[in-house]
Amino acid sequence: MPFPLTRRDFLMTSLAAGAAALALPAGAVPMPEGWTLPDEYLPTVIRLKNNFGPNEIHVDPASFSLYYTLEDGKAIRYKVGIAKGNLYIPGDFTIGAKKEWPSWTPTKEMIQRSPEHYAQYADGMPGGPTNPLGARALYLFTPEIGDTFLRIHGTPEPWTVGSAVSNGCVRLVNEHVMDLYNRVQLGTRAVLYPKAPAAA
Repeated sequence: MPFPLTRRDFLMTSLAAGAAALALPAGAVPMPEGWTLPDEYLPTVIRLKNNFGPNEIHVDPASFSLYYTLEDGKAIRYKVGIAKGNLYIPGDFTIGAKKEWPSWTPTKEMIQRSPEHYAQYADGMPGGPTNPLGARALYLFTPEIGDTFLRIHGTPEPWTVGSAVSNGCVRLVNEHVMDLYNRVQLGTRAVLYPKAPAAA
């Protein structure tokens, strides 16, 4: 699958010295003792050095960043967690469905890889504060497959954002995915760029 853009396209300059973070609602998920969300993880309006059109999602795995493009070359940058190892799947997708407090069912592959963790949820888990998909989910589709079972979603474990820990999906802090969810329309393009090759 061709990717006309590279990581260089994500180099940006802040719109002002100390670009202002968006005001978002306070979180309801308890954090581990002593953990707080770093200020640099807050959604930030930035200017991109490229010609992206508005209303697109671009995920740069190297910087654990998701960009939602706005008008005039601007974007909102959200910090994300991505898939571990070879479970990360790059591609050019569209948002085919949106759900609030979605239910979750592990894939057959997840159950096969780790039955001790996932077999108990083979019949699904209802949405709620402890659900792995968090407060909101955007469902990634392709014309060839339809629902790819990849999601951009929230998480009840916000301290995992900024790392490669998931089974394939892109995760955001719940409050951040709620903000993104309200901006994204069905049919929105979502590009997940490839990971950089491992050093020899």
